[in-house]
Formats: sequence, C-alpha cells, structure tokens
Amino acid sequence: MSEFLYLYRGGERQSPEAMQQQMQRWMAWFKELGDKGHIKNPGHPLERTGKVVNGKAKAITDGPFAEKDMVGGYTLVEAADLAKAVELSKGCPILDGGGAVEVRPIMKTNM
Repeated sequence: MSEFLYLYRGGERQSPEAMQQQMQRWMAWFKELGDKGHIKNPGHPLERTGKVVNGKAKAITDGPFAEKDMVGGYTLVEAADLAKAVELSKGCPILDGGGAVEVRPIMKTNM
C-alpha cells in the first residue's frame, strides 16, 4: 500500500443547515474509507486565512488566494496505487458542491 494526500479545494459556502447535512455526508464517507482500511489520518479542515512566504527575500503576503485554489482541508489515505486513490476520492462530498479533490502521492524518502 502507498500513501496519498487528498487536498480539498473550493466548494460552495452553505447555510448552517446545509453544512450540517454536508458534515454527515463527510462522516459517512470517512467511515466507509476507514472501514476498508484506507484512512491513515483523517486530517482537518483549514482556516480560510493565513500567510504565504515567497521567494529568496522571504516576502510575506496574505493568503490563501482565489476561492477556487483555496485548500480547505486534507486527508492522508492508503491505497494500492494512484488509480485506486483517485477512485476512492470520487465519493468525496466536496464534489457535490463544485469543489475538487487533488490526489497527490506521498514521496517515499529514507528520512
């Protein structure tokens, strides 16, 4: 099994009632992945504010940037390969709200 990072991007802002329903879908999806042994770390949602440190001068700017590029959270999963990790991500509730799941393999190092 290899490790993959799901980065959750975008998605619509919702009413509190819709957010509660969405959270129930997230919990059900996490339970399904966990029951099948794919969840390595469920991760956390991220605040919508932060700072970005860029370049050699270490310039600091406000971030994140555009809504569509904003990372809203992450999850670490295990899967046989990238194709399986992508297939598993298709059940993510963020997709229903116009968001996206970026699936990234974790590079193995000797550290």
